[in-house]
Amino acid sequence: PPPVPRWPVDSAAAHVLDYARQQVEAIVTLDPAVRRQQPDAVHRMRVASRRLRSLLRGARAVLDRDATAHLEAELRHLAAELGVDRDREVLTERLTRRLDELPDDLRLGPVAERLAAWDRERRTGARALLERLLDSPRHLDLLDALDRLLTAPPLRPHAAERPARRVLAKAMRRDRDRLARRLRTAYATPAGPERDAALHSARKAAKRARYAAEAAVPAVGKPARRQAERCRALQRALGDHQDSVVARAALRDLAAQAQAAGEPSFSYGVLHEREAAVAADRAREAAKLPVG
Repeated sequence: PPPVPRWPVDSAAAHVLDYARQQVEAIVTLDPAVRRQQPDAVHRMRVASRRLRSLLRGARAVLDRDATAHLEAELRHLAAELGVDRDREVLTERLTRRLDELPDDLRLGPVAERLAAWDRERRTGARALLERLLDSPRHLDLLDALDRLLTAPPLRPHAAERPARRVLAKAMRRDRDRLARRLRTAYATPAGPERDAALHSARKAAKRARYAAEAAVPAVGKPARRQAERCRALQRALGDHQDSVVARAALRDLAAQAQAAGEPSFSYGVLHEREAAVAADRAREAAKLPVG
């Protein structure tokens, strides 16, 4: 990417655009690795896309949200496309691991074979779709927009004069407070699908608060590192909770398929209950963790 214009080193503009440059460089340099299917390349590009999108959403005192709204939407689309195949892999790996943990006397019917067939059916050619996206005019337009963000950033008035520490600390607190509100809402909701959805919303807020804190570390220091670490722990617990929600839905689907084929569905029920116990444990764990 082209060099970022210079502003006072302690200004909000300098810090925000330096962090943006790091994420843009990651997105651009990982492109060949994603195409070659190198390990972890898709995940790293997805993370960089999410971090940059989070920055655009959170740096409203520095960057004009109206001017960056389209770029934010395109980054969201890129992250979603990058995640399709990986999310499938993660789910299948989780279900396979849970199945391997079952003793033989609780594994009734062709469970492993049905899981493998189910996984094959869910492969939607995500790799080919991703490669087409990376070769598309839409992706080239995204790369051009990333260049413009660095060479002609849509700064708000006085962004080059405002101290980074004050601006980024305020953004951190705003995201931390959003996370705290969503957690309160979730734990005030009776256990069930509505609470699961609320905890999923809190997980997204934890991720956003973590990214905001990570972006603020060079300017804010220890308080930002502490918030990033705490939000990472919350994100991990709530992420495992959400993975369990998704796994249970998959197990219900597998059980229905097995029943329709005249196969036992008992093992899927056992796995479902084990996943429900995992989800309850993670929800309790998250409730005990500090927010920021």
